[in-house]
Amino acid sequence: MDMSTFRTVKANDKEIHYQLERKPVKNLNLRIRSDRSIYVSANSAVPIDEIDLFVISKASYISDAIERFNEMAKYKPQPKQYVSGETFYIQGRALRLQVNKAEKDSILSDGVYLYLSVKDPEDTVRKNRIVNRYLNKQCKVVFEETMNLIYPVFKKYDVCYPELRIRNMETRWGTCLAKKGIITLNKRLLEAPRTCIEYVVMHEFCHFIHPNHSKHFYSFLTMLMPDWKERKALLEKTAVYWL
Repeated sequence: MDMSTFRTVKANDKEIHYQLERKPVKNLNLRIRSDRSIYVSANSAVPIDEIDLFVISKASYISDAIERFNEMAKYKPQPKQYVSGETFYIQGRALRLQVNKAEKDSILSDGVYLYLSVKDPEDTVRKNRIVNRYLNKQCKVVFEETMNLIYPVFKKYDVCYPELRIRNMETRWGTCLAKKGIITLNKRLLEAPRTCIEYVVMHEFCHFIHPNHSKHFYSFLTMLMPDWKERKALLEKTAVYWL
Protein backbone atom coordinates (compact mmCIF):
# COMPACT_ATOMS: atom_id res chain seq x y z
CA MET A 1 0.00 0.00 0.00
CA ASP A 2 1.41 3.39 -1.06
CA MET A 3 1.69 5.62 2.00
CA SER A 4 3.23 8.50 0.06
CA THR A 5 1.41 11.72 -0.85
CA PHE A 6 2.38 15.13 -2.19
CA ARG A 7 1.34 18.30 -0.42
CA THR A 8 1.73 22.05 -0.79
CA VAL A 9 1.97 24.66 1.97
CA LYS A 10 2.62 28.38 1.88
CA ALA A 11 5.30 30.24 3.84
CA ASN A 12 6.33 33.86 3.36
CA ASP A 13 4.13 34.07 0.24
CA LYS A 14 6.01 31.16 -1.35
CA GLU A 15 4.67 27.71 -2.02
CA ILE A 16 6.54 24.69 -0.67
CA HIS A 17 5.82 21.39 -2.36
CA TYR A 18 6.81 18.31 -0.43
CA GLN A 19 6.44 14.54 -0.46
CA LEU A 20 5.01 13.01 2.69
CA GLU A 21 5.54 9.38 3.57
CA ARG A 22 3.86 7.73 6.54
CA LYS A 23 6.33 5.46 8.33
CA PRO A 24 6.71 3.94 11.84
CA VAL A 25 9.05 6.72 13.01
CA LYS A 26 9.06 8.55 16.35
CA ASN A 27 9.84 12.04 15.06
CA LEU A 28 8.98 14.23 12.12
CA ASN A 29 11.86 14.06 9.65
CA LEU A 30 12.61 16.42 6.78
CA ARG A 31 15.21 15.96 4.06
CA ILE A 32 16.16 18.04 1.02
CA ARG A 33 17.27 15.82 -1.84
CA SER A 34 20.02 16.83 -4.27
CA ASP A 35 17.35 17.37 -6.95
CA ARG A 36 15.85 20.04 -4.61
CA SER A 37 12.76 17.95 -3.85
CA ILE A 38 11.53 17.96 -0.24
CA TYR A 39 10.81 14.74 1.59
CA VAL A 40 9.08 14.37 4.96
CA SER A 41 8.46 11.18 6.92
CA ALA A 42 5.98 11.03 9.79
CA ASN A 43 4.13 8.52 11.88
CA SER A 44 0.55 7.83 10.77
CA ALA A 45 -0.66 9.13 14.15
CA VAL A 46 0.61 12.67 13.50
CA PRO A 47 -2.17 14.99 12.27
CA ILE A 48 -1.68 16.41 8.79
CA ASP A 49 -2.05 19.99 10.08
CA GLU A 50 0.84 19.43 12.47
CA ILE A 51 3.02 18.16 9.62
CA ASP A 52 2.17 21.15 7.46
CA LEU A 53 3.08 23.52 10.29
CA PHE A 54 6.34 21.63 10.79
CA VAL A 55 7.26 22.15 7.13
CA ILE A 56 6.32 25.82 7.31
CA SER A 57 8.52 26.24 10.40
CA LYS A 58 11.43 24.87 8.34
CA ALA A 59 10.92 27.33 5.47
CA SER A 60 14.17 29.18 6.12
CA TYR A 61 16.14 25.94 6.37
CA ILE A 62 14.55 24.65 3.16
CA SER A 63 15.37 27.86 1.30
CA ASP A 64 18.99 27.81 2.47
CA ALA A 65 19.41 24.14 1.57
CA ILE A 66 18.01 24.60 -1.93
CA GLU A 67 20.21 27.66 -2.45
CA ARG A 68 23.22 25.60 -1.37
CA PHE A 69 22.36 22.82 -3.81
CA ASN A 70 22.01 25.41 -6.57
CA GLU A 71 25.43 26.79 -5.66
CA MET A 72 26.92 23.30 -5.65
CA ALA A 73 25.49 22.66 -9.11
CA LYS A 74 27.38 25.66 -10.50
CA TYR A 75 30.70 24.19 -9.45
CA LYS A 76 29.92 20.53 -10.02
CA PRO A 77 32.85 19.11 -11.99
CA GLN A 78 32.45 17.28 -15.25
CA PRO A 79 32.93 13.50 -15.21
CA LYS A 80 36.58 12.54 -14.96
CA GLN A 81 38.33 11.54 -18.17
CA TYR A 82 41.40 10.28 -16.30
CA VAL A 83 43.86 12.33 -18.32
CA SER A 84 46.98 14.12 -17.19
CA GLY A 85 46.25 17.40 -15.43
CA GLU A 86 43.00 16.40 -13.73
CA THR A 87 42.80 16.96 -9.98
CA PHE A 88 41.81 14.49 -7.29
CA TYR A 89 41.45 15.39 -3.60
CA ILE A 90 42.56 13.22 -0.69
CA GLN A 91 42.21 14.59 2.85
CA GLY A 92 42.02 18.15 1.54
CA ARG A 93 45.13 17.88 -0.62
CA ALA A 94 44.89 18.42 -4.36
CA LEU A 95 46.72 15.71 -6.30
CA ARG A 96 47.43 16.29 -9.98
CA LEU A 97 47.04 13.21 -12.17
CA GLN A 98 49.87 12.13 -14.44
CA VAL A 99 49.12 9.32 -16.89
CA ASN A 100 51.95 7.32 -18.38
CA LYS A 101 52.16 4.32 -20.69
CA ALA A 102 53.74 1.24 -19.14
CA GLU A 103 53.79 -2.53 -19.48
CA LYS A 104 52.25 -2.97 -16.04
CA ASP A 105 49.31 -1.10 -14.53
CA SER A 106 50.14 0.78 -11.34
CA ILE A 107 49.14 3.84 -9.33
CA LEU A 108 50.91 5.72 -6.55
CA SER A 109 51.13 9.18 -5.04
CA ASP A 110 53.93 11.33 -3.64
CA GLY A 111 51.50 13.75 -1.98
CA VAL A 112 51.65 16.16 -4.92
CA TYR A 113 50.98 13.99 -7.96
CA LEU A 114 48.94 10.88 -8.57
CA TYR A 115 50.95 8.74 -10.97
CA LEU A 116 48.88 6.37 -13.09
CA SER A 117 50.65 3.90 -15.35
CA VAL A 118 48.61 1.87 -17.82
CA LYS A 119 49.19 -0.25 -20.90
CA ASP A 120 46.71 1.79 -22.92
CA PRO A 121 46.43 5.49 -21.88
CA GLU A 122 43.33 5.80 -24.10
CA ASP A 123 41.39 3.13 -22.18
CA THR A 124 39.19 5.34 -19.96
CA VAL A 125 37.28 2.43 -18.44
CA ARG A 126 40.49 0.75 -17.30
CA LYS A 127 41.88 4.00 -15.89
CA ASN A 128 38.63 4.61 -14.04
CA ARG A 129 38.79 1.14 -12.49
CA ILE A 130 42.41 1.52 -11.35
CA VAL A 131 41.93 4.99 -9.86
CA ASN A 132 38.72 4.08 -8.07
CA ARG A 133 40.25 0.90 -6.66
CA TYR A 134 43.05 3.09 -5.27
CA LEU A 135 40.59 5.63 -3.81
CA ASN A 136 38.53 2.86 -2.23
CA LYS A 137 41.64 1.55 -0.49
CA GLN A 138 42.48 5.05 0.71
CA CYS A 139 38.95 5.41 2.10
CA LYS A 140 39.30 2.21 4.07
CA VAL A 141 42.69 3.19 5.48
CA VAL A 142 41.81 6.80 6.36
CA PHE A 143 38.35 6.04 7.76
CA GLU A 144 39.57 3.13 9.85
CA GLU A 145 42.45 5.24 11.21
CA THR A 146 39.96 7.93 12.19
CA MET A 147 37.59 5.46 13.82
CA ASN A 148 40.48 3.90 15.75
CA LEU A 149 41.44 7.38 16.96
CA ILE A 150 37.94 8.24 18.19
CA TYR A 151 36.68 4.88 19.43
CA PRO A 152 38.57 4.86 22.79
CA VAL A 153 36.38 7.77 23.93
CA PHE A 154 33.26 5.63 23.43
CA LYS A 155 34.65 2.36 24.71
CA LYS A 156 34.16 3.60 28.27
CA TYR A 157 30.46 4.06 27.44
CA ASP A 158 30.32 0.34 26.57
CA VAL A 159 29.93 1.05 22.86
CA CYS A 160 31.09 -1.93 20.81
CA TYR A 161 33.47 -1.19 17.94
CA PRO A 162 31.17 -0.66 14.94
CA GLU A 163 31.28 -2.17 11.49
CA LEU A 164 32.45 0.34 8.86
CA ARG A 165 30.67 0.57 5.52
CA ILE A 166 31.68 2.89 2.70
CA ARG A 167 29.43 3.94 -0.14
CA ASN A 168 28.45 6.88 -2.31
CA MET A 169 25.69 8.99 -0.79
CA GLU A 170 24.04 12.05 -2.32
CA THR A 171 22.97 14.03 0.72
CA ARG A 172 24.77 12.66 3.77
CA TRP A 173 28.36 12.44 4.88
CA GLY A 174 27.62 9.55 7.20
CA THR A 175 24.93 7.52 8.92
CA CYS A 176 24.77 5.41 12.06
CA LEU A 177 22.62 2.35 12.66
CA ALA A 178 23.08 2.28 16.42
CA LYS A 179 21.09 -0.92 17.06
CA LYS A 180 23.02 -2.81 14.38
CA GLY A 181 26.41 -1.34 15.27
CA ILE A 182 27.09 0.06 11.80
CA ILE A 183 28.62 3.36 10.69
CA THR A 184 28.41 4.18 6.99
CA LEU A 185 30.62 6.92 5.56
CA ASN A 186 30.32 8.70 2.23
CA LYS A 187 33.19 7.82 -0.10
CA ARG A 188 33.47 11.50 -1.08
CA LEU A 189 34.36 12.32 2.52
CA LEU A 190 37.89 11.17 1.63
CA GLU A 191 38.30 14.44 -0.25
CA ALA A 192 37.70 16.57 2.85
CA PRO A 193 40.42 17.75 5.27
CA ARG A 194 41.23 15.26 8.02
CA THR A 195 39.73 17.54 10.66
CA CYS A 196 36.38 17.33 8.82
CA ILE A 197 36.57 13.55 8.56
CA GLU A 198 37.14 13.40 12.31
CA TYR A 199 34.06 15.57 12.86
CA VAL A 200 31.80 13.29 10.80
CA VAL A 201 33.09 10.15 12.51
CA MET A 202 32.67 11.75 15.95
CA HIS A 203 29.13 12.84 15.00
CA GLU A 204 28.16 9.31 13.98
CA PHE A 205 29.74 7.75 17.08
CA CYS A 206 27.71 10.10 19.27
CA HIS A 207 24.55 8.52 17.87
CA PHE A 208 25.40 5.35 19.77
CA ILE A 209 24.72 7.38 22.91
CA HIS A 210 21.98 9.68 21.57
CA PRO A 211 20.27 8.17 18.49
CA ASN A 212 18.53 11.40 17.44
CA HIS A 213 19.56 15.03 17.02
CA SER A 214 18.22 16.22 20.35
CA LYS A 215 19.78 18.98 22.46
CA HIS A 216 21.35 16.21 24.52
CA PHE A 217 23.05 14.90 21.40
CA TYR A 218 24.56 18.28 20.56
CA SER A 219 25.60 18.90 24.16
CA PHE A 220 27.35 15.55 24.17
CA LEU A 221 29.03 16.27 20.82
CA THR A 222 30.17 19.68 22.07
CA MET A 223 31.64 18.14 25.21
CA LEU A 224 33.71 15.70 23.17
CA MET A 225 34.56 18.02 20.26
CA PRO A 226 34.18 21.70 21.28
CA ASP A 227 35.10 22.97 17.80
CA TRP A 228 32.71 20.75 15.85
CA LYS A 229 30.81 23.74 14.44
CA GLU A 230 33.99 25.14 12.90
CA ARG A 231 34.82 21.74 11.43
CA LYS A 232 31.30 21.38 10.05
CA ALA A 233 31.45 24.87 8.50
CA LEU A 234 34.75 24.02 6.80
CA LEU A 235 33.27 20.80 5.45
CA GLU A 236 30.21 22.59 4.08
CA LYS A 237 32.32 25.36 2.56
CA THR A 238 34.75 23.08 0.75
CA ALA A 239 32.11 20.54 -0.27
CA VAL A 240 30.59 23.07 -2.69
CA TYR A 241 33.53 22.50 -4.98
CA TRP A 242 33.72 18.73 -4.65
CA LEU A 243 30.22 17.30 -4.67
